[in-house]
Amino acid sequence: MADVTDSRGRRQYPQEFQVEAVRLADSVGINAAAARLGVPKATLGNWARRRRKVVEPGEVEATVGQSPRASGPIKRPVSELEAEIARLRRELASQKLDNEILRKAAAYFARESR
Repeated sequence: MADVTDSRGRRQYPQEFQVEAVRLADSVGINAAAARLGVPKATLGNWARRRRKVVEPGEVEATVGQSPRASGPIKRPVSELEAEIARLRRELASQKLDNEILRKAAAYFARESR
């Protein structure tokens, strides 16, 4: 662990170390990560909280096909996500209608074949 003590006696950690520590905390939990790294739990919790604040208001962290830890979050505006949700809902309604029509047609033809 590479830490430096400032003039007030506080330990300062490099940015790289903080980022990796937060990644570890995301995967194993803050308590376990803090114990492994020898960092106070509160400090690690502050780093994690600051990382979440980096996402701009009005944006949502969304991932496409992967977990956020795998490649990092994909930031997309909320309006874009809402538009995609609306499109998917329309598509689902269309598919449900198609399934209902096919179910009724199958029942009709099954009755006629008797």
